[in-house]
Amino acid sequence: MDLATTALLTVNETLTASNAIIAVSLLLFNLTRNLNNRVAKTSAVVLACVTVAYVADAFISLGPDSVTHQTAARLQWIGIAFIPAAMYHLSDSLLATTGLPSRGRRKRAIRILYLVGAGFLLTAAFGDALFQFVIHDSQVSSQAGSVFAVYLAYFVIANGFAFYNVQRARRRCLTDSTERRMRYLQIAILTPALGIFPYSVLLNPGDEFSVFGLLVINTANVIIILMLFFLSYPLYFFGSDIPDRLVKKQLLDFLLRGPATGLIALGVVNFTAQATRILGLPGEAFTPPAVVAAVLLWQWFVSLVLPYLELFFIYRDEDDAQITKLQSLSERVLTQGDLTQLIAATTASICDHLRIDTAFLVRLENGGCEFLCSIGSIKFTEEDLADDDGFAAAIANLTSNGINRGLASWNEFTVIPLLSKPGAAAESSAAITAALGLLRPGEQLHEELQSPDSIARMYLDRIETSLEDMTLQVEIYGLLEGLLPQFQMTRSRAGQLEYRQMRVSDYRFSALPDRNEVFEQVRAALRHYWGGSGITQSNLINLRVVQSRMIRDQDTAINALRKVLEDCIATLKPEGDRKLASPEWTLYNILQLRFLERRKVRDVARRLSMSEADLYRKQRVAILAVTDLILQRESDDRFSS
Repeated sequence: MDLATTALLTVNETLTASNAIIAVSLLLFNLTRNLNNRVAKTSAVVLACVTVAYVADAFISLGPDSVTHQTAARLQWIGIAFIPAAMYHLSDSLLATTGLPSRGRRKRAIRILYLVGAGFLLTAAFGDALFQFVIHDSQVSSQAGSVFAVYLAYFVIANGFAFYNVQRARRRCLTDSTERRMRYLQIAILTPALGIFPYSVLLNPGDEFSVFGLLVINTANVIIILMLFFLSYPLYFFGSDIPDRLVKKQLLDFLLRGPATGLIALGVVNFTAQATRILGLPGEAFTPPAVVAAVLLWQWFVSLVLPYLELFFIYRDEDDAQITKLQSLSERVLTQGDLTQLIAATTASICDHLRIDTAFLVRLENGGCEFLCSIGSIKFTEEDLADDDGFAAAIANLTSNGINRGLASWNEFTVIPLLSKPGAAAESSAAITAALGLLRPGEQLHEELQSPDSIARMYLDRIETSLEDMTLQVEIYGLLEGLLPQFQMTRSRAGQLEYRQMRVSDYRFSALPDRNEVFEQVRAALRHYWGGSGITQSNLINLRVVQSRMIRDQDTAINALRKVLEDCIATLKPEGDRKLASPEWTLYNILQLRFLERRKVRDVARRLSMSEADLYRKQRVAILAVTDLILQRESDDRFSS
């Protein structure tokens, strides 16, 4: 075998495996999308056919023995036999998205095509009528059988009608953007079918291994790779429940980090393994570090250029400021657990600096105390501090004036106030938000607090900043908790835009909100029961049961929603006297204490004699019970009307 043939064979192996990688990657990406949509489901079937065919082809290119080669070639027909039916099925789904659902003829045609495909698969698996194997120069080739002409007619007719359906769908598009995407699809729609068509059975035995045959096959593989990428761009917009820009962003990130990474690793493996020696090493020994280096460098490169690619391909100049803020939000905002750990680490640093082994930090709010962290052995609890008149007096006597901090003594501790920071001009009126208790640090602390550049003062400022961030982020979380369910309900409505023929009355009874959506809405409304976007902007207000309550009581929509929630919670109340420790009262007690009485998780868990983790689990069950009651009442209200 000459050098040109060897090189072309290596390129062919690489491109064949590349097609398999791309097909598998696009299929996996498709499976993470909204498979309730018809276009998404049918495109997944098409990609599955392509994946099976190319994976089998990639395996055959590795050069297995004759028996294994023939078995893989027959398995390859799982994709080849069904691809015409899948293409017609996809075109039918695209045509339906333009408001022209099948009246029965196209559905029957789809079933017939799949049955015909199953017949060709059985013929390929258990006989030689469709194609037969020929050994040429110790290599396995395929020759068309007597039935292959029938398959060719099936392939041409099914794909021809698929192309025609996409043309019809394109003509029915009324908006420029939809027409443009449909035009892109029409250009590339036949790529999957043409890519896995068994051209080798039409060649003379051995021609597929000649220089001319390899050039033709490699050129076709390159075109197929490009067209598969091109096809994926418009296809994923149909049936998507997220904005176009987010689809582009997800697809760009996936292609760069998924298929592109696999192609680079594959190319390095194929071409370094063929070399005799590289940098004084055998080619096979050089391959593993070369693959690792290539993957790491590519991921580093993607991390650098991806923001610029997103700005160039996806976002416009007028959105730069918004995009920058949204992207930096996840970097700036920490969870409550992260901030608590940061505060605990800073408190430990103060103890190390002052050479003491016992300290505590409590947040002061609503006349109570909440432990944020403790160092060493602390023998008192939050309740002990809240009920201790001496500690309350020590907090009341603390003052702040510029950089001079007031200190107080309580038992064996020196108590330092931690202040809010409304601004430099208003620092004299800053409120005490927390207190740090140190076990007799001595005069060193008094001296260091007088200097704004001291290490102790720096640590205290850091704790105060973290407390400020914690307060602000509680507001952010509360706002997001109220607003995110509204976004979820808005986006998920895309699934209701399937084009199907139904009576108006059928739609009325089938259009109940999704249970998971209502659960998120109910949870947000309960957490913001006494005020907040979770209830004031809740989509639950649009439910008929809430609107009916608002009209009946002549009240506001928010109060009507509150009354509906109260009624559902009251429904969960068992008969008899209230018992905190009774299992029958658990769900009602959780809802009453947590949301209607606005008690903290720790307090409720202590009163109900359960762990916080158990409380959260049962709280979810309680909210689900309220959700089911609301859905039941909504269904009854619609049925009665």
